[in-house]
Amino acid sequence: MNELKNIVKDVNSIFIAGHIRPDGDSCGACLAAYHYINNLYPDKYIKVYLETLPERFDFMDSNKEIITNDIPDEKFDLFIALDSGSADRLGDAQKVFYEAKMTVCIDHHISNKNYAGQNFIEPDASSTCEVLYGLMAYEDIDFKTAEALYVGIMFDSGVFRYSNTSQKTMEAAGALMAKKIPFWDYIDQCFLKRTYTQTQLLGRTLLTSMLLMDGKCIVATITRRMMEFYGAQTEDIEGIIEQLRVTKGVEVAILLHETGEQEYKVSLRSNDYVDVNKIAEYYGGGGHAKAAGFTMRGSVHDVVNNITQHIEIET
Repeated sequence: MNELKNIVKDVNSIFIAGHIRPDGDSCGACLAAYHYINNLYPDKYIKVYLETLPERFDFMDSNKEIITNDIPDEKFDLFIALDSGSADRLGDAQKVFYEAKMTVCIDHHISNKNYAGQNFIEPDASSTCEVLYGLMAYEDIDFKTAEALYVGIMFDSGVFRYSNTSQKTMEAAGALMAKKIPFWDYIDQCFLKRTYTQTQLLGRTLLTSMLLMDGKCIVATITRRMMEFYGAQTEDIEGIIEQLRVTKGVEVAILLHETGEQEYKVSLRSNDYVDVNKIAEYYGGGGHAKAAGFTMRGSVHDVVNNITQHIEIET
């Protein structure tokens, strides 16, 4: 239970980073690692980087510790990569990763490449925050660390609704609740509250969605024109795929986000038996059996046709 403490005790400078387009688990893991290490070793030089910090997670970074636009031009003793299945998913922080003296990866993606010098990968865990919790000594977890860990676990387990939620997940969440965090408020903060822009984008996306494969598959597309019309940012898309997934009778939900000329970021979710990670890996992406993603080029028609051919094999 003291692995993280032992890893960092003999280094002076530490760089912590999560994956591009960070979600709740990535943000939570980065902040939890930062607070935990900083509390144990306040004299160590620590930088924590995320490509961006979505507004809904601002409350976890009340002291503005995260850097989002400035990659330090220096070499670190240790790089801790969190919730990132491959080095390229670190984005601009990749340069710091390759120049660090030591590298550690803590993750739960089944598609993880074991790319660091030391890897802690648990594909059966609900979240990277659950894996990270297991590397910490409970007595050294303070309020801010507990908050960040709980939010990450809650986020990637879908508020404990997904099948990746285990007894171990619930025991970790219960132990973190004992740290006096306002756990009841995090659901509103991270899931239920939406800006007006997010509500408009959600409504438009659902309105233009289509059922395919006799209702087993639902597809929706968010175009660049839609994003511009509503003044939306990438983080405003968060949660839309889940609204598609819970459509009655649907096994697989597909959300296409247009990122360039005939280029789409594809998000896949499944409910019961389709392993969408296999589909994502085929196209150079990855994730989990029931939640995965990748980038694909072509027209919407071509992209959807190619994906549904793979779904048909699974069904």
